[in-house]
Amino acid sequence: MSSDLDPILNDWSYRPDEITVRVIEGNDGRRKIQLRLDLGVLQMEFDGRPDGRRIHDQASWFDFHRRRQAEHEAANPDGAPYRLEPEDCAELLREGVQFYHRYICFWHLGHYELCARDTERNLRLFAFVREHARDDRDKLRFDQWRPYVTMMHARAVATPLVELEQWDAAANVVDAGIRGIEQFLEDYNQVAQASQVGELSFLRQWKEEILQKIQENVPGDTPASLETSPTAIAVAERGMELREQIDAAIREERYEDAAQLRDELRHLEG
Repeated sequence: MSSDLDPILNDWSYRPDEITVRVIEGNDGRRKIQLRLDLGVLQMEFDGRPDGRRIHDQASWFDFHRRRQAEHEAANPDGAPYRLEPEDCAELLREGVQFYHRYICFWHLGHYELCARDTERNLRLFAFVREHARDDRDKLRFDQWRPYVTMMHARAVATPLVELEQWDAAANVVDAGIRGIEQFLEDYNQVAQASQVGELSFLRQWKEEILQKIQENVPGDTPASLETSPTAIAVAERGMELREQIDAAIREERYEDAAQLRDELRHLEG
């Protein structure tokens, strides 16, 4: 088999003005993500490290260091805390960039749950480095991205809720993202610069739009002429059952199930 990439590149044009990404089936039968670049293609796994590697029998460098930190703390309960050296942080940063490429692809593919998974992972990575890095400069190399990743995480979680018209739940998610960025500004004594943080401005504006939707959808008084036949009662009971199932699916992050239930509810109400 030839190693030449030209057949792939010639059949898949690079478009510099947009993210060009697709899902393919690999030779191993598993789904993979491909991101078209100007000089080639970046291919990533759906799960684990995007490059598919395992690190010292762990899923990632992050998992490896979390295991070492737990072992260190267990062996030295009253000793010095676990520390990440600059070379450790360099490995973790390269790995974090891989997850960045993948969650951006997930976002553009509409795989919001997977985008939320990877953004949440990188936020936990930032917190781990803040707590354990020996050098403050290493902490800042990671933490400078906290507002952006917090915003992307809020978008990934809230977007399916907005599509399902679960306005209250979406508002709560966006509000949590706002509080996360505000906490970042407090951590670095930059609260006065809040108006200059684009991620924060975006989430605040989005929250206002969602709150407006909540106001527009406040239920009014039940019309006096509403039919109360057995059929109408059965329809109302089924509607309540569907709403409960939608809420349960959202809590469990089964958004495809929630969307199907929502369609059934709309058909019933129609």
